Amino acid sequence: MGLDQGVLLLFVVAVAGFLQSGCTTVSDGINGTNAKPSHYPYSMPFNRTSFPAGFIFGAGSAAYQSEGAALEDGRGPSIWDTFVREHPEKMFDRSTGDIASGFYHHYKEDIKLMKKVGLDSFRFSISWTRILPKGKISGGVNPLGVKFYNDLINELLANDIKPFVTLLHFDPPQALEEEYGGFLSPKIVKDFVDYGDFCFKTYGDRVKLWASMNEPNGMVMNGYNGGSFAPGRCSNYVGNCTAGDSATEPYIAAHTMLLSHEALVNLYKHKYQPYQKGKIGITILTHWFEPKFKTAASRQAASRARDFFFGWFADPVTFGNYPESMRRIVGKRLPKFTEGESTLVKGSFDFLAVNYYTTNYADAAPPPNAFQLSYTADRQVNLTTERDGVPVGSPTALGWLFVHPKGLQELLLYLKKKYNNPTIYITENGLADDASLPLKVALKDSMRIRYLHSHLEYLLKAIKEGVNVKAYYIWTFWDDFEWDAGYTVRFGITYVDFKNHLRRYLKYSAYWFKMFLLN
Repeated sequence: MGLDQGVLLLFVVAVAGFLQSGCTTVSDGINGTNAKPSHYPYSMPFNRTSFPAGFIFGAGSAAYQSEGAALEDGRGPSIWDTFVREHPEKMFDRSTGDIASGFYHHYKEDIKLMKKVGLDSFRFSISWTRILPKGKISGGVNPLGVKFYNDLINELLANDIKPFVTLLHFDPPQALEEEYGGFLSPKIVKDFVDYGDFCFKTYGDRVKLWASMNEPNGMVMNGYNGGSFAPGRCSNYVGNCTAGDSATEPYIAAHTMLLSHEALVNLYKHKYQPYQKGKIGITILTHWFEPKFKTAASRQAASRARDFFFGWFADPVTFGNYPESMRRIVGKRLPKFTEGESTLVKGSFDFLAVNYYTTNYADAAPPPNAFQLSYTADRQVNLTTERDGVPVGSPTALGWLFVHPKGLQELLLYLKKKYNNPTIYITENGLADDASLPLKVALKDSMRIRYLHSHLEYLLKAIKEGVNVKAYYIWTFWDDFEWDAGYTVRFGITYVDFKNHLRRYLKYSAYWFKMFLLN
């Protein structure tokens, strides 16, 4: 498993040279140039001791992307199991998560690797249908699924790794989709809370970090507006879907998700938190949005982009209502919170979790055609990754992901000001490599090392400017099924050989992270 100690020694020497050679610069992203960081030279120590005491460093995963065993041990189908079978053409490589990284069968050896790297914490999601195959308590509890997560949590704790559990990561039960339309129906609120209640009761004595759901904004943007993610709904003028309404369904599903989140947090805080002493939050995806031009229109477009991306969920849980720009533009198509709902959803978190990968330029777009309304058109924003022919940062294997570490600092400073300096966890930050690279080349992932190093650098700058960040999780611990990109890209610091018994190899980035955490 992994690389031997001789390779590690050679790698330590190589990284030392890498950080003090011509590779000591990082891209500032905005103008595409390279510049040494201003606050310290790379030759000076930069490791975990640079961060506040108690800061958590970890890596993340998601059930459908990593577990595999999709058809084993009583697990019921999620909407992603159905989606990849009904719409294989929407996967870059027509693949599925049936086997994925094989974590279900390899979790013990994987945790040994996590221990070897030195992770403080491991973030994973529970597969709702592995525990409740039909989505409801009344439909029966799967004891093998319950046992798997008990064993996983116990194994992590035995290796001094804190579990961070997400209850929903894009994969609600197919049974509830068929019964009442999933998150298009308020009926799911009770079923989601029942599921969460079971998890708190079963695992909360050992799990002290919870997220209600991961990237609900990403799920509705892609699943109910563009149709590229499960459940694959959209208007026919937006994407290739057999059903859906991009003008209304993204907002309906998002509203139901917020009500589900609030009800779950309310349950946890009153029933479990007083004696379990854990913390709960919600994970929201966002890019940083930079005005493309020095004009009022571009500045306003960047502001709308932030509202329609992050504010869509962060404003309700912080202030009790949607951003003003969304209420004004979307109008009657945007559901309203009752006074009671607004009071309950406001403040429904102990921390805000943020997934950041890249930055976009934003400029104004015209108002939407009244006959072709959609979430995308409502934003009235043109998002691009270049300005005057210069990319926002170094390109990667995914067309949307450009390396822009300063964007993380800008984002965090914005969140501090806009949302009253909340406690923040960075729950995803990572780089995609081309999966076609041969093993020996893929292991030498120097670009990922630069990506992680530079983002941690700008994260530290934000902390020194008063942003209340408590944790940083790499995406991801190992290569996995990357939703519509399938297995065409690799995000892991651990290489998974999908063609050779899912063998694991720690990449150079894993050893770099190990050295960072050792100091």
